[in-house]
Amino acid sequence: MDTQFLVSFSIILATFALYIGIAIYNKAKATSDFYVASRGVPPIFNGMAIGADWMSAASFIGMAGTIMLLGYDGLAYIMGWTGGYLLLTFLLAPQLRKYGRYTVPEFIGDRYNSHTARVIAAICTIIISFTYSIGQLSGSGVVIGRLFEIDAKLGTMIGVVLIAFYAAFGGMKGITWTQVAQYIILIIAYLIPVIFMSLQITNNPAPWLSYGKIVGEMGELDRQLGISEYFAPFTNGTKWQFMALMFTLMAGTAGLPHVIVRFYTVSTMKAARWSGAWALLFIGLLYLSAPAYAAFSRFILMKNVVGQKISELPEWTATWVNTGKLAVADANGDGILQWQELTISNDIVVMATPEIANLGVFVIGLVAAGAMAAALSTAGGLMLAISSSFAHDIYYRVLRPNASEKNRLSIARWTIAIATLLAGLIALNPPGAITQIVAWAFALASGTFFPALLLGVWWKRSNAKGVMAGLLVGLGVTLAYIFASKYGGFTIAGIIDTGAGVFGAIAAIITNVIVSLATAAPSQEIQDEVVDLRYPEQMTYKDGEVWLKDENL
Repeated sequence: MDTQFLVSFSIILATFALYIGIAIYNKAKATSDFYVASRGVPPIFNGMAIGADWMSAASFIGMAGTIMLLGYDGLAYIMGWTGGYLLLTFLLAPQLRKYGRYTVPEFIGDRYNSHTARVIAAICTIIISFTYSIGQLSGSGVVIGRLFEIDAKLGTMIGVVLIAFYAAFGGMKGITWTQVAQYIILIIAYLIPVIFMSLQITNNPAPWLSYGKIVGEMGELDRQLGISEYFAPFTNGTKWQFMALMFTLMAGTAGLPHVIVRFYTVSTMKAARWSGAWALLFIGLLYLSAPAYAAFSRFILMKNVVGQKISELPEWTATWVNTGKLAVADANGDGILQWQELTISNDIVVMATPEIANLGVFVIGLVAAGAMAAALSTAGGLMLAISSSFAHDIYYRVLRPNASEKNRLSIARWTIAIATLLAGLIALNPPGAITQIVAWAFALASGTFFPALLLGVWWKRSNAKGVMAGLLVGLGVTLAYIFASKYGGFTIAGIIDTGAGVFGAIAAIITNVIVSLATAAPSQEIQDEVVDLRYPEQMTYKDGEVWLKDENL
C-alpha cells in the first residue's frame, strides 16, 4: 500500500466522516427541515451551499478538462454558467422566495392553480435532476476508481451508497450544512494546485494574472506540433453552436430546480438576493481559475510528456490507463509519444494534473477530496429535488393530502435511495462525458422551467393551459433534438446535442404565449398575486396600487 494511497484515502475518509457527522447532527425532524431547512439559513452560508450545489463534478472535474481540450470553444461553458446565475439571481430567485413554497413544481401548481401543471412540473424536475445526477455519480466513480486503482464503474457504486445515506438522512437541513463544509474543501482543493502550478511555471502565485503568458507560448507549441491553435475560435464547432450552448447553459441555470430551491431556505426576499450575491463571489473563485488550470495542464503535458519515449513515460500514466480514462498508442511506431497519440478524457484532467505537475501526495489527496465534495454536494441536492417532487408535489399534494408527517418523510427518504441506485446503474456506462451529460440536463431545464418561470413571474396573462402546453412542447422538442443530434447526426446550423435547449426554450415560450392568449385569462386574484411578486416583501399589490404592509417601515 503506497504513501499516495494512504494520504488520499485518509483525507477522503476524514471528509466523509465530517459530512456524515454534520448530516447526523442536523437530522431533519420535520418536513420544513427536510425541504427548506426551516427557512433559517443565513445568506453567507446559503451562498456557500449554493456554490457547492452549483459547482458539481462537471465544474470541478470536467470544466478545466473541457477547456483544455476545446480551447476557446470551451469558454461557452464558463460564460453560460456564470451568466445564467445572474439571470436567476435578478429575474427569478427573489420572486420565487416571496411566493413562499417548498419546490418549483409547487410554485407552478399554485401560481397556475392546477394540479395537472404541478404533476407535469414534478415529472420534468425528476427527469432533469436524474439526468444531472448521472454525471455526478460518473464523476464520483472517476475519483474513487483512481484512488483505489479500480475500474471507475465499481467506484461509481461506492459513491451511490455514500450519497444515498447522507442525502436521505439529513434532508435539506443536513445537506445545507454539509454543502457549506464541502464548498470550503472543494475551493481549497481547486485553488492550491493552480496556485502551485503558476509558481512552478511562471514564478507568479496569481494564476489569474500569469496564465495569459502561457497561452501565448502554447500558440507557438501548437504550430510546432501541427495542431489547431489553443485560442483559435470555433475550431471544434460552429459559432452558432457556441452561442446555442451558451444560451442553453444560461437559461438552464435559471431553471434548475435543485438550485432554485436553495433560495427557499432563507427568511426573506432580501436574504435571497444576498444569497445570490455571496454565491456569485464563491462561484467566481473557481470559474475564474478554470481557464488557468486548463492552460497550465496543457502546457505541462506538451512540455514534459509529449515527445518522450513511450517506454519511459511517468508512472502516473500507467495508473490512469488502469481506470480506462487514458489511452496511449504508438500509432507511427517510432516509440515517441506524439500529441495526437495521447487520448485523455476531459473528466480526468483536474484529477491527474497534480500528478502530472508532481505537486506531491498531499495535494493529490486534497484534489481527490475536493472532487468528491463537488460530486457529493450536487448529487445530494439533486436527489433531494427528485424526492421532493415525488414525495411532496405528487404523493402529498395530489395523491395523499392527509398523509402524516412521518409517512411523508419516510416516502421522501425511500425515493432518494431508489433514485440514487437507478442513476448509479446508468452511470456505470454513461452515455457521454460528464460535461456533456450535465449540458443535457441544462438543455432540458432551459426548454421547460426557464420559460414556465419567466412567464409565470413576469407575464400575468400566462395561464394553466399555456404553461402545461409549454412544458410538454419544450420537453419534447429538447429531448427530440438531443436524440436526433447525438444518435442521428441531425443538426441545424451546426448546433449539436449540447445546444438543444435553445430550440426547446423558443418552442416553449411560443407555445405558452399562443395557448394562453387563445384560452381564458387567469382570475384577477392570480394576476394580482403575480404582479405582487415583483415588489419587495414590505410592499403588496392590490387593486392596481402598491401598499406598504407596515406603515412603520
